Amino acid sequence: MTEAATPINTSPDFSSMFADLKATFETERTMNLAWRAEQLTALERMMHECEQEFMDALKADLGKHHQEAWTTEISYVASDAAYSRKRLKRWTRKKRVRTPMLGQPGKSWLQPEPLGIVLIIGAWNYPLQLTLAGLAAAIAAGNCAVVKPSELAPATSEVIARRVPEYLDGECVKIVEGAVPETTALLELPWDHILYTGGGNVGRIVMAAAAKHLTPVTLELGGKSPCVVMPDADLKTTARRIAWGKFTNAGQTCIAPDYVLVDAETKKKLIPLLRQAVTEMFGDNPEESDSFGRIVSDRHFERIAGLMESGEAVIGGHINAATKYIAPTVLTGVSADSPIMQDEIFGPILPVLIVDDLEAAIRFIRASDKPLAAYIFTNDARSEARFLQKVSCGNTCVNDTMMFMMVDELPFGGVGPSGMGNYSGEHGFRTFSHMKAVMKRGWWPDVALRYAPFTEGKFKMLRKLR
Repeated sequence: MTEAATPINTSPDFSSMFADLKATFETERTMNLAWRAEQLTALERMMHECEQEFMDALKADLGKHHQEAWTTEISYVASDAAYSRKRLKRWTRKKRVRTPMLGQPGKSWLQPEPLGIVLIIGAWNYPLQLTLAGLAAAIAAGNCAVVKPSELAPATSEVIARRVPEYLDGECVKIVEGAVPETTALLELPWDHILYTGGGNVGRIVMAAAAKHLTPVTLELGGKSPCVVMPDADLKTTARRIAWGKFTNAGQTCIAPDYVLVDAETKKKLIPLLRQAVTEMFGDNPEESDSFGRIVSDRHFERIAGLMESGEAVIGGHINAATKYIAPTVLTGVSADSPIMQDEIFGPILPVLIVDDLEAAIRFIRASDKPLAAYIFTNDARSEARFLQKVSCGNTCVNDTMMFMMVDELPFGGVGPSGMGNYSGEHGFRTFSHMKAVMKRGWWPDVALRYAPFTEGKFKMLRKLR
């Protein structure tokens, strides 16, 4: 094992830490594929060996059941690290490209190289996955990294800060705990790339700070992810999959269905099936179920609870401020200008709105910002194709919710206000790499066509060759 890192003192001045990372990067240690594979193996091993600690921390922060914690966070990070490790050699190879006639004799290629020192600012809703999956990508690309876990998930942040230094190279990977002062200080530094996961307001702050140094950013934000249910869908399966996508992690998921669009007749059939799905998953009283989580903080609880007044709760509607519990809730009678439809809900409340048909649903969606995810349930190929063509979003799933996250080859990222850039698998490797363009010329023959003096004969020949 490489030298263990020491936890970082959360001082507002991180310039010496940054300088140390810069010096370490200049030694070319992280360029070594064996080093990268070793770090990814260690990250995977940490997920297995510290599994119970992470489960306990996620339970403390968000009330996550150990199965949900393992499925959505622990195993996700472990498999992501393993996937990258197994493909390192292929990803880091030179990629040959065609050299045109005028470039002969010669050859051209793309050569991946690490960006340098990257900053990863994690989110509280999936405080393990959305912090360490980005780190796995940065390591795979050969970078040094600073990881800032979310202070809103303090138990998970503490385990990350304590355990990561025991497993990863402490001269290349640093953990900084803290809140706004620490994040603000970190953003003052000239990083080679910043990955931020969170809300749009802070995303703008991150981007503005990065602009001072012309630092590229990857922003994973969110938005109001729509879910369209067509009359021809298998409604029982649809209801179960929507309920799962919406109420996992108590709705605190950036790609959760934010609202449902459905015609009036289909709505009458869907609501009882949603009620049945909620009961099957969480029982008659979800507050007593250890499979249903809690809201992360009092501030977020108050915000979400206030949105209940936007419609009629036909399912759920119960809250408990003492335990930050908000029941899995479905609202009807919601209008486009209701408070709940103005911003991402990020909680276990699902508005169901009536539209006449697919075209009306598409117009409704396109009238707002582009979402991070969009969903349609249908058996009709034409409806599916129309939805995919007209609804612009970061990720789409047909006849399910969130399951695209299981596909390593698919990128994860937003578009427009829902984010920029992406990562996951090879896409993460490319995010934290510079694909350097290289051309190598042969010495002979050195054709004189491009050299002065220019003549009509040379010009005619160049036009033919081009």
